[in-house]
Amino acid sequence: MSIRETAVAGQFYPASGTEIEKMIEHYNALLDRHADMAQLLALKTRAVIVPHAGYVYSGFTANVVLRILAQQKLKRVVVIGPSHRVYLKGVSVADYDSYETPFGVLPVDKALVKTLEKEFGIGFVPEAHHEHSTEVQMPFIKYYMPDVSVVELVYGDASPEKIAKMIDFLLDDEETAVVISTDLSHYYDIEKAKQLDSICLDAVMKLDPSELHQGCEACGKIGVEAMLIAARHKGLKPHILDYRTSADASGDTSQVVGYTSIAFTKED
Repeated sequence: MSIRETAVAGQFYPASGTEIEKMIEHYNALLDRHADMAQLLALKTRAVIVPHAGYVYSGFTANVVLRILAQQKLKRVVVIGPSHRVYLKGVSVADYDSYETPFGVLPVDKALVKTLEKEFGIGFVPEAHHEHSTEVQMPFIKYYMPDVSVVELVYGDASPEKIAKMIDFLLDDEETAVVISTDLSHYYDIEKAKQLDSICLDAVMKLDPSELHQGCEACGKIGVEAMLIAARHKGLKPHILDYRTSADASGDTSQVVGYTSIAFTKED
């Protein structure tokens, strides 16, 4: 039985499920203090964007949207993120039997893996799946949705239009959610970072993929663009749930990284 073993446990997030649970409980205690978050937490969504830094920096932001996903009736969650460690042409799907997390393993939806391979001509590049952008979402998914199956997709030099077709295909199934992983700008001072990140967020709110190319420096920009294309096709509306930078945790405003979480909802 093949297992996608953790690659960044103890680095980007605690290796202990107990420690992660304490962090999530802390995030939720902060969320529940804000009455204005109640309406957002009640959103119906199966298409989201999340950050992927260490939990101390972006865990709160990711938790908001993954907590919302937990309230949907889902059987599977597909996590799509950029490759940071290896050059990759196109998209790789993790063809394992299960996915390891500190809360136990998540089953991989093998049938969906085979369908995606067949429908979209993608393969399995094992070295691409020591990837933190996708892995950091899995403990949240196992915590909130212990009975779902998962599929991990990692992309490199890939076409946003092709990934958009995959997202479109996946969202046709009412029991499937798609999680797009990205951080925003990297290592600018906080004013410059907020200026660059505002381009990304404005493009999302307008569902305008072309605006992403006017200065957005998200590391997962290809995935974001794919989601915007799919959202336009599906008639989805974006909701920005949280935006912050690493300075909120570190206090260092000289070199920050930006983070956001976004949910897309079907309009009546």
